[in-house]
Amino acid sequence: MALRHAVLAALLDGEHSGYQLAKIFDVGVANFWYAAPQQLYGELARLEADGLVSGREVVQRGRPNKRVFTVTDAGIAELAAFAAAPGKPLLLRSDLAVMVHAVDRIDPAPVIAQLLERAEEAAAKLELFERMLRHLRGDLAEEEFLRRGDRVGPYLSCLGGCRLEREMRAWCLATARVLTERASAPSGADTVRR
Repeated sequence: MALRHAVLAALLDGEHSGYQLAKIFDVGVANFWYAAPQQLYGELARLEADGLVSGREVVQRGRPNKRVFTVTDAGIAELAAFAAAPGKPLLLRSDLAVMVHAVDRIDPAPVIAQLLERAEEAAAKLELFERMLRHLRGDLAEEEFLRRGDRVGPYLSCLGGCRLEREMRAWCLATARVLTERASAPSGADTVRR
């Protein structure tokens, strides 16, 4: 997936400025894509040049004017072509996983600290995603929303984000616990080097 597809998908909910899009990426699509604001502004310019989004100037009083963007029919066609193409397998790059992998040969204390920090971040993201889910479904129970609610796509992707963050938090806490217990055990006790 290219950034362009994530931007087009985020713009499906309506007309947004680059600033609003950055906030959406911070919250709404954080479960499947990260992009810095500078990347988003550059991508919006490319998408507009390619005719996949259209932009217009909004005059504001007491504040600088802003440009807002909407997806064009060509942008919808681009998303449809993207959805019809075979997806690439999930590629995971995790500094934290590399640290854990190397923990037998390094001081575990900073790794444990980072695991606990990431667990807190996962808990905060999970809370945010759960609030988004409640907002998206409104007064409907989840089963009812999944059957007949508007814009089920963002809801389903947010459910995926919840599961990932829940699992990440559990893994971080369990890994930190194992490393802490091993660090506090007497040297050489119950450890086997291979």
